[in-house]
Amino acid sequence: MNGNIKEKIFAIADRVAEQHGVDIADIEILGKGKLLLRVFIDKEGGVTLGDCELFSKSLSAVLDVEDPVPGRFTLEVSSPGLDRPLKSLKDFEKNKGKLARIVTMEKIENQNFIVGRIGEITNGSIMLLVNDRTVGIPFDKITKARLEIEL
Repeated sequence: MNGNIKEKIFAIADRVAEQHGVDIADIEILGKGKLLLRVFIDKEGGVTLGDCELFSKSLSAVLDVEDPVPGRFTLEVSSPGLDRPLKSLKDFEKNKGKLARIVTMEKIENQNFIVGRIGEITNGSIMLLVNDRTVGIPFDKITKARLEIEL
């Protein structure tokens, strides 16, 4: 059920995002009964509190009219944060040169946990620069990936 709802919400949120000059980074639907609908937005240069507020008001109005969520729900709009998850090849592409930590389902170079700088993305693999060497990580072997916060 939540998969179908998520697709509908993503389509609606994507239309609203286009009007506000932001991208939908992710959508989470949590809970049972009264749902928590969490929408993460992003844009070049980062998202402000004002961006979240304006987007939230617009999305809320459209969700009220189109009614894709059965019953009551709470809407939260947020930035994905500095340590944002990397869930698609597009996410890796947008964050080239940044430090990431990646967990894989199979060992790569005898490790399941690798931290390095995102390099090129070729043939469905992420090239990660780790201690002056490049490690190729097939995207379909990644179970979790996030940006690392650099101070």
